[in-house]
Amino acid sequence: MKLTLVIKLDPTPEQHKALLETLEAFNSACNHIAEVAFQHRCANKYVLQKFVYRAVRERFGLSAQMAIRAISKVVEAYKRDKSTKPTFKLHGSMVYDQRIYSFKGVDRVSLLTLQGRIIVPILFGPYQAARMDLKRGQCDLIYRDGSFYLSVSVDAPEPTPIEPIDFIGVDLGIVNVASDSDGQTYSGGKVNGIRNRYAKLRAKLQCKGTKSAKRLLKKRRRKEQRFAKDTNHIISKTLVAKALDTSRGIALEDLTGIRDRITVRKAQRRTQHSWAFSDLRAKIEYKARLAGIPVILVDPRNTSRTCPMCGLIDKRNRPSQSLFSCISCGFAGPADVIAAGNIARRARVMVPHAVSLST
Repeated sequence: MKLTLVIKLDPTPEQHKALLETLEAFNSACNHIAEVAFQHRCANKYVLQKFVYRAVRERFGLSAQMAIRAISKVVEAYKRDKSTKPTFKLHGSMVYDQRIYSFKGVDRVSLLTLQGRIIVPILFGPYQAARMDLKRGQCDLIYRDGSFYLSVSVDAPEPTPIEPIDFIGVDLGIVNVASDSDGQTYSGGKVNGIRNRYAKLRAKLQCKGTKSAKRLLKKRRRKEQRFAKDTNHIISKTLVAKALDTSRGIALEDLTGIRDRITVRKAQRRTQHSWAFSDLRAKIEYKARLAGIPVILVDPRNTSRTCPMCGLIDKRNRPSQSLFSCISCGFAGPADVIAAGNIARRARVMVPHAVSLST
């Protein structure tokens, strides 16, 4: 499977200037190509190349391969929505393939710029170091907060999936980001406290409206994104490790389009829509694939309203957010954990072989 390694560059001031000039020229060329593509309604890169290749090379000083990569980037963006002309930020990412970049040992990378090849030192942590020997594909040059990064695509081998003896059901929620069918909850009050503090600070800065407030808003936004991603990494890593230790698969709700299907009160909108549940699901899925753990998506309907003892489905079984209490048989417990148990049971029905192994 494809993994992405983010590596920080450590260029000299001269190298930094060369990279920045190259990045700006590349994205300026993309905007010119997008203008021509939209004018001719052309989303075929081979046809578009005939219109713009020579002009791009002469006007923006790009090398032959840089011009080809710029054309490909524009075509990919234009194909997503042909009704509008794509635009590219001056400091947007730049695509490098194996013809215009290469690693020199473990601590340097050679990159083509408008001034020719430069060899730039790189910095990375133990996670990237353990995967630097994998087969590498193309990468993106990223400029963020005055620093350059390489986002490198690598091919990671996938082990043969295990034969699960059972499934861990995982319920994604608001008060608790996740709960599993073993009764464990993940990142509840602490995460919500931090999210509420961020929301209050964001509202205060938005009301102020000054330039310094807007700069701080931008900085805080990135901090919130890092916090959410780190939390999701911790939760997904814990779930996959538990599944691997117990030879179980992981069952998740198929929540595709859930935000378009549900309505909540105005006071709950921020809480409902601010957490990156799709990012958490993606992290669980790719970590599980790397560990050989099967992941099953189940129908999410009524998982929090179904009694696991008598099977009654009724919204009155959920008298509050945190409590489940069956109106028929009286079975009660934490609502998120019971929902996770129902998710696990639906996965066992979908994969009966796992049930036969566990009995």
